[in-house]
Amino acid sequence: MAGKFAEIPKAGDVVRRDVPTCRLTDRLGEVYERCQAFGWNVCVVVNELNVVLGRLRGEAWKAELQTPVEEVMEKGPSTFRPDVFLETLVKRMLNKKVGSVIITNSDGVLIGILYRKDAEERLSLHPTTSEHV
Repeated sequence: MAGKFAEIPKAGDVVRRDVPTCRLTDRLGEVYERCQAFGWNVCVVVNELNVVLGRLRGEAWKAELQTPVEEVMEKGPSTFRPDVFLETLVKRMLNKKVGSVIITNSDGVLIGILYRKDAEERLSLHPTTSEHV
Protein backbone atom coordinates (compact mmCIF):
# COMPACT_ATOMS: atom_id res chain seq x y z
CA MET A 1 0.00 0.00 0.00
CA ALA A 2 1.29 3.40 -0.96
CA GLY A 3 0.33 6.98 -0.28
CA LYS A 4 -0.85 8.28 3.05
CA PHE A 5 -1.45 4.74 4.38
CA ALA A 6 2.04 3.43 3.61
CA GLU A 7 3.48 4.26 7.03
CA ILE A 8 0.64 2.71 9.03
CA PRO A 9 1.64 -0.73 10.39
CA LYS A 10 -0.36 -3.58 8.90
CA ALA A 11 -0.82 -7.25 9.73
CA GLY A 12 1.52 -8.28 6.93
CA ASP A 13 4.34 -6.31 8.54
CA VAL A 14 4.64 -8.65 11.53
CA VAL A 15 3.09 -11.94 10.43
CA ARG A 16 5.14 -15.06 11.17
CA ARG A 17 5.43 -16.90 7.89
CA ASP A 18 7.19 -20.00 9.20
CA VAL A 19 4.06 -21.50 10.77
CA PRO A 20 3.86 -25.29 10.56
CA THR A 21 1.21 -26.78 8.31
CA CYS A 22 -0.35 -30.19 7.87
CA ARG A 23 -2.97 -31.96 5.76
CA LEU A 24 -6.35 -33.42 6.67
CA THR A 25 -5.11 -37.01 6.49
CA ASP A 26 -1.95 -36.49 8.56
CA ARG A 27 -1.88 -38.27 11.91
CA LEU A 28 -1.99 -36.09 15.01
CA GLY A 29 1.06 -37.68 16.62
CA GLU A 30 3.32 -36.96 13.66
CA VAL A 31 2.08 -33.37 13.40
CA TYR A 32 2.52 -32.81 17.13
CA GLU A 33 6.13 -34.05 17.06
CA ARG A 34 6.93 -31.81 14.09
CA CYS A 35 5.42 -28.75 15.77
CA GLN A 36 7.15 -29.40 19.09
CA ALA A 37 10.51 -29.83 17.37
CA PHE A 38 10.24 -26.25 16.11
CA GLY A 39 8.68 -24.78 19.25
CA TRP A 40 5.13 -24.30 17.95
CA ASN A 41 1.91 -25.16 19.80
CA VAL A 42 -0.31 -24.52 16.78
CA CYS A 43 -0.51 -25.98 13.29
CA VAL A 44 -2.53 -24.70 10.34
CA VAL A 45 -4.36 -27.32 8.29
CA VAL A 46 -4.14 -26.62 4.56
CA ASN A 47 -5.02 -28.33 1.30
CA GLU A 48 -2.65 -29.00 -1.61
CA LEU A 49 -2.97 -25.35 -2.73
CA ASN A 50 -2.08 -24.09 0.78
CA VAL A 51 -5.66 -22.87 1.36
CA VAL A 52 -6.51 -22.78 5.07
CA LEU A 53 -9.02 -25.45 6.12
CA GLY A 54 -8.54 -25.47 9.88
CA ARG A 55 -6.24 -25.19 12.85
CA LEU A 56 -4.83 -27.49 15.53
CA ARG A 57 -4.23 -26.12 19.01
CA GLY A 58 -5.21 -26.54 22.66
CA GLU A 59 -7.41 -29.55 23.35
CA ALA A 60 -6.87 -31.02 19.87
CA TRP A 61 -3.38 -32.11 20.92
CA LYS A 62 -4.86 -34.41 23.61
CA ALA A 63 -6.51 -36.80 21.14
CA GLU A 64 -5.11 -40.22 20.28
CA LEU A 65 -1.86 -40.00 18.34
CA GLN A 66 -3.20 -42.00 15.39
CA THR A 67 -6.24 -39.73 14.97
CA PRO A 68 -6.45 -38.05 11.54
CA VAL A 69 -6.10 -34.27 11.80
CA GLU A 70 -9.50 -33.80 10.14
CA GLU A 71 -11.25 -35.35 13.15
CA VAL A 72 -9.80 -32.97 15.76
CA MET A 73 -9.07 -29.72 13.96
CA GLU A 74 -10.89 -26.44 14.51
CA LYS A 75 -12.73 -26.09 11.20
CA GLY A 76 -12.94 -22.81 9.29
CA PRO A 77 -11.00 -20.50 11.61
CA SER A 78 -11.36 -16.76 11.12
CA THR A 79 -8.72 -15.28 8.86
CA PHE A 80 -7.58 -11.76 8.08
CA ARG A 81 -5.77 -10.10 5.21
CA PRO A 82 -2.21 -8.74 5.41
CA ASP A 83 -3.36 -5.19 4.62
CA VAL A 84 -5.54 -4.85 7.75
CA PHE A 85 -4.29 -2.02 9.97
CA LEU A 86 -2.39 -3.54 12.87
CA GLU A 87 -4.01 -1.23 15.41
CA THR A 88 -7.50 -2.28 14.27
CA LEU A 89 -6.60 -5.95 14.43
CA VAL A 90 -5.04 -5.69 17.90
CA LYS A 91 -8.19 -4.00 19.22
CA ARG A 92 -10.29 -6.81 17.77
CA MET A 93 -7.98 -9.47 19.22
CA LEU A 94 -8.17 -7.86 22.67
CA ASN A 95 -11.94 -7.61 22.40
CA LYS A 96 -12.25 -11.29 21.42
CA LYS A 97 -9.54 -12.33 23.90
CA VAL A 98 -7.41 -14.12 21.31
CA GLY A 99 -3.64 -14.25 21.19
CA SER A 100 -3.20 -15.01 17.50
CA VAL A 101 -4.97 -14.91 14.15
CA ILE A 102 -4.35 -16.51 10.79
CA ILE A 103 -3.40 -14.24 7.88
CA THR A 104 -4.34 -15.30 4.34
CA ASN A 105 -4.63 -13.71 0.94
CA SER A 106 -8.07 -13.11 -0.59
CA ASP A 107 -8.12 -16.68 -1.96
CA GLY A 108 -7.62 -18.15 1.52
CA VAL A 109 -3.99 -19.11 0.88
CA LEU A 110 -1.96 -19.12 4.08
CA ILE A 111 0.48 -16.27 4.63
CA GLY A 112 1.16 -16.94 8.32
CA ILE A 113 0.10 -16.31 11.89
CA LEU A 114 -0.01 -12.95 13.60
CA TYR A 115 0.60 -13.04 17.35
CA ARG A 116 -0.94 -10.22 19.35
CA LYS A 117 2.25 -9.78 21.39
CA ASP A 118 4.24 -9.22 18.18
CA ALA A 119 1.66 -6.72 16.94
CA GLU A 120 1.60 -4.83 20.24
CA GLU A 121 5.39 -4.65 20.25
CA ARG A 122 5.44 -3.31 16.68
CA LEU A 123 2.84 -0.67 17.57
CA SER A 124 4.81 0.42 20.64
CA LEU A 125 7.97 0.84 18.54
CA HIS A 126 6.21 2.66 15.70
CA PRO A 127 3.30 4.66 17.11
CA THR A 128 1.97 5.89 13.74
CA THR A 129 -1.66 4.84 13.78
CA SER A 130 -4.65 4.86 11.47
CA GLU A 131 -6.24 7.56 13.66
CA HIS A 132 -3.59 10.06 12.52
CA VAL A 133 -4.51 9.73 8.86
